[in-house]
Amino acid sequence: MRASSNNYHDEEESEGIGMKRFHAHVRVDDLQASVRFYSTLFGTEPAVLKADYAKWMLDDPRVNFAITAGSSSTGLDHLGLQVETDEELATIANRLDAAGQSIVKQENAACCYARGNKGWVSDPSGISWETFHTFGENTVYGNDIAPRPAPSKPVSADACCAPAPSSTSACCSAPKVQ
Repeated sequence: MRASSNNYHDEEESEGIGMKRFHAHVRVDDLQASVRFYSTLFGTEPAVLKADYAKWMLDDPRVNFAITAGSSSTGLDHLGLQVETDEELATIANRLDAAGQSIVKQENAACCYARGNKGWVSDPSGISWETFHTFGENTVYGNDIAPRPAPSKPVSADACCAPAPSSTSACCSAPKVQ
């Protein structure tokens, strides 16, 4: 059973290409308390735990959920889709292009204790989305720049936490302990 049916989705199913894992990255002010909370909520310990970062790779629901400490602000950093190959990453890029989104690409990016290829966009409300294929580990958090593409529509002056057009920040928006 599918939640929705459309021609674009049907074409992808026939090619055997689909989304692999939903990703959410949240900035927290107390990593230890957050790890205890999310470990209890998810019923498992993080797959990756560092002094400034934790990540759960859940199978039910199929989610890559990450938290980072050390930022001056807390809350949602970005959402994303993790795929298993660069070919699937290209398919997602084609979807975003068809949706009229401008993609900021990164190759061999070092971020979140991992290496991978990425694409960044902002949805029509200004929420940053990362599409990525991870192909290796990294011994440090990383210092790649996570681009914040301009939102599809102007963000009001009173909006909180909205990325400024053409702004960049440290990888995943927080200074990291190395």
